Amino acid sequence: MRRFPTILILAALALSLGLPPLAAAQDHDIDKVNGSVQVAAGQQAGDVSTVNGAVHVGDGASVHEASTVNGEVELGDKAQATELGTVNGAISLGSASRVSGKVNAVNGSIHLARGAEIGGRLENVNGAIVLDGAHVAGGIGTVAGDITVGADSRVEGGILVDKPNNGWFHWGSERKPVIVIGPHAVVQGTLEFRREVVLKVSDSAQIGSVKGATVEKFSGAMP
Repeated sequence: MRRFPTILILAALALSLGLPPLAAAQDHDIDKVNGSVQVAAGQQAGDVSTVNGAVHVGDGASVHEASTVNGEVELGDKAQATELGTVNGAISLGSASRVSGKVNAVNGSIHLARGAEIGGRLENVNGAIVLDGAHVAGGIGTVAGDITVGADSRVEGGILVDKPNNGWFHWGSERKPVIVIGPHAVVQGTLEFRREVVLKVSDSAQIGSVKGATVEKFSGAMP
């Protein structure tokens, strides 16, 4: 589950070893160690990355991979990217934006505005995941984060909430993640819960099979 962009690992290693910033792989790549990176509205770039700082991709702009280690990643309205990733920081996708591949974080929330679309998988370890009328084609995964598949959102590939002591991380949190499937939302595939959660599903939503949790139905906009 926890596979993160190569640029994040290389950048963190370079910083820890005191190496110079990563060299640009192509003319339109932007690689930094300290400081935020911004791609202006309507512009195009290749891989855009930093270690300590945010990455902002403006409205209508297009990039390949956008990533950071310590900082947020923001994709503007109608912007496009192949992949987004961060270790410590939030990720947000503006309205009608599109990521053709995966989106992942370790410690940070992920928010998809109305009409946003992810062609790959959406994952984090800690932090809320919120879809506001958005689409995820490759499934959603978390360990300790709440998930809200908001009204009119669509998810293919199911939902997985993994055990907190698997893999690299041992959080020890006893809090139950809250999973909400909103009105007229659709989740295709299995909803699998390997730890105890609270699962609330709108009476107008459509979901696949549920493994490891009991569905609590609700009416109205939110439970």
